[in-house]
Amino acid sequence: MKVTFIGGGNMATAIAGGLIARGTRPPDIHIVEPSYAQRARLAERVPGACIHGTTEESAVAGADIVVLAVKPQQMREATATLASYASALPVVLSIAAGIRSADLSRWLGGYTRIVRAMPNTPALVGAGISAVYARPEAKHVAALAVEVLEACGEVVECAREEDLDAVTAVSGSGPAYVFYFLEALEAAAIDLGLPADVGRRLALATFEGSVKLALQSGEPPATLRANVTSKGGTTARAIHVLDEAHVSDAVVAAVKGAAARARELGDEFGEG
Repeated sequence: MKVTFIGGGNMATAIAGGLIARGTRPPDIHIVEPSYAQRARLAERVPGACIHGTTEESAVAGADIVVLAVKPQQMREATATLASYASALPVVLSIAAGIRSADLSRWLGGYTRIVRAMPNTPALVGAGISAVYARPEAKHVAALAVEVLEACGEVVECAREEDLDAVTAVSGSGPAYVFYFLEALEAAAIDLGLPADVGRRLALATFEGSVKLALQSGEPPATLRANVTSKGGTTARAIHVLDEAHVSDAVVAAVKGAAARARELGDEFGEG
């Protein structure tokens, strides 16, 4: 499979690396990246791939799929340079938050074989999860997009495009919530007198082990939490403090805020 990435940031690099690990030949990967410094980094991180400074015919000719891997505010410019080549492309996959397929289609001159996806940063270590939505005109080629995304993690499908805003809020932004809580656990460990390196090891191992337990047990998180919360014990005191601070409500509100921002991005950068 020949894949062209428009944008050579971390996510494009992660997916490209995953594809190569799964057997894609490096010369079959093309990456368009205007930054000279980033092109130099790509040459080191994805050796053998074809690196381009602009979206030219040689970057997209013969591509089985083009992945739009730029930030939402850069998407209009990226599609403008791709539009003249779009008609020959089997499928275009966008991994930008918020930008709707109808706007992408308009900017690409009416091109409709568009799939949207929201991956997340654990893709950098092959442990990501992505959600995909394919326009009706792209259903028959959506498997190509899924194959690309599976190179760095799991893939789930969305029946409605608007569901991607919720996915963005839950799993797209989700790693930041985990890191936020890890920061707090580390800070608490230090406040309680533990060395910083010990606090970090404890926090990381606790998260890793808890996720493994949740995956293997099949029990809902509420049940697993109850299992370690003895009445009148240390965990019960901690959960009481969290409840008093309405932490659960704050997390729900934060995720809803992220979803609202995803919708705003579509409105803000999809105009015109």
